[in-house]
Amino acid sequence: MGLPLFAPDEDPGPSFLGLLERSGLGLPEAVTPSAPAPAGLAPHGTTVVAVRHRDGVVMAGDRRATSGNLISHRSIEKVFPADRHSGVAISGTAGMAMEMVRLFQLQLEHYEKVEGKALSLDGKANQLSQMLRGHLPMAMQGLVVIPLFAGYDHRHDTGRLFQFDATGGRYEERDHAATGSGSLHASTVVKLRYRNAMSEDEAVDVVVEALFQAADEDSATGGPDPIRGIYPVVASITADGFERLGDDRVAERTAVLLESLTSGAAAGRAD
Repeated sequence: MGLPLFAPDEDPGPSFLGLLERSGLGLPEAVTPSAPAPAGLAPHGTTVVAVRHRDGVVMAGDRRATSGNLISHRSIEKVFPADRHSGVAISGTAGMAMEMVRLFQLQLEHYEKVEGKALSLDGKANQLSQMLRGHLPMAMQGLVVIPLFAGYDHRHDTGRLFQFDATGGRYEERDHAATGSGSLHASTVVKLRYRNAMSEDEAVDVVVEALFQAADEDSATGGPDPIRGIYPVVASITADGFERLGDDRVAERTAVLLESLTSGAAAGRAD
């Protein structure tokens, strides 16, 4: 088979994909770069939220992953330590988000071993921003990853949190942030409940209620499941480091919330 010849007005130029199409050997639609990923192709995880308190930051995420209108996982984890004093929470395409987290963790550890000191919190946020920018071609195919990043900044002696977009844009938030399909409802709860200089316990109650109310309105967000023992993943990042709260403590705060909501509903019916 000889090389194909084209008239000047049909020359595909330097594009190899254009050459295949002109030769009648075009790629299948499923792998053509301009074709979006089919709906339900990969599990998606939502919703995550982060709230500052007087000693640092609390991060939390629900446990549900969905593929289209199906629940693909009921106990996925979306909040991870980035290093000793920072954490990252994921929403979007679950598999790619987890791979990005593992690479992010490795990069931070490698920097610390090479330089002999940890990267600054701003530097960590910038590194995650660059990773998202490099992921943009996949995001354009529908495989979007949107994380939250938070940590304790020893240089300023305070907790800080950052929100991102699919293009790698990095935005530091003053008090709280949320992302994912239920983020609108979660943010509403946080805005109503948030106050300056909250304690860690108060911040935990806020994020637990935020995720509960988000799950009540958004089918892609999973609520607490006492039967299976599934509760949101909640972590606190302070000067002492990243600490995931035990399921027993989260279950206790969830029970307090449910009791409060039940008592309020009963009082409303009585009136």
